[in-house]
Amino acid sequence: MVQRPLRPLTPSPAATELYDDWLGDIEERLADPATDRNELCRDTLRDLYFPGLPRDADATALSPAARAVLATLDPRGVTLEPEYYHEIDEERYYARKPLIWLWQMFDRSPLGGNVHVGVRLRRILAPHVFAKVGANFKCFHFVEVSFGYNLEVGDDVVIHRNVLLDDRGGIRLGNHVSISDYASIFSHTHSIDDLIDVTNARTVLEDHVRITYGAMVLAGVHVGTQGMVGARAVATRDVRPYHVNVGVPAKSVAVKSFAPEEHLRKTSADEGDRG
Repeated sequence: MVQRPLRPLTPSPAATELYDDWLGDIEERLADPATDRNELCRDTLRDLYFPGLPRDADATALSPAARAVLATLDPRGVTLEPEYYHEIDEERYYARKPLIWLWQMFDRSPLGGNVHVGVRLRRILAPHVFAKVGANFKCFHFVEVSFGYNLEVGDDVVIHRNVLLDDRGGIRLGNHVSISDYASIFSHTHSIDDLIDVTNARTVLEDHVRITYGAMVLAGVHVGTQGMVGARAVATRDVRPYHVNVGVPAKSVAVKSFAPEEHLRKTSADEGDRG
């Protein structure tokens, strides 16, 4: 087996110093209970998108389109999809909304693709957005959450690009979980008879789970320790520990070679599972 760990990289010293100053200021302001998070979001995004425009500049001379863009930088001037959900806890959500908007709009900014800066900023924001987040959280760009306050994240979790974490009904990610690009983890479902008949169900990914490229885990599914959901698979039911599930709907096709004996049960293929 060929081991290919990620290479350690650092930007130039001059750039690193600039990033340290900027991120340190955001972290310090977030640590201050007196900070207005809406203003923090608005001012930060204004600096990112209009760096030459003073914060106190008179915007009345700008075009209507330019003024609309400036209004969009303030989280109080936009609505996000989770705000429309009936069961929203407004107190918890609106404490987080400015940081969720900052997260999303940072990813769309000129700095958003900068892995060094992006991972660090999201690591700063995550403890203020999630219910819980462990050490060494690593998140790439264009990851979206719903409420945020129903999301628990363990240590050494890696979430790659364009992932949806729908924590409407609650999601728990254990330690050392890896979620690949374009995967979706759901915790709510709609009735096939009535669109507004919504069921929330907590979805759990235990320690060392891998959700691979473009896979989907549906609401209420429990993926056991060391479980794996293959590329483009749809997990509609629980994944046994150490088992690899693939397909639509996902079924067990293999067991990891180092699985303890108690988890060496037959795969779906061995059992002739055609359901």
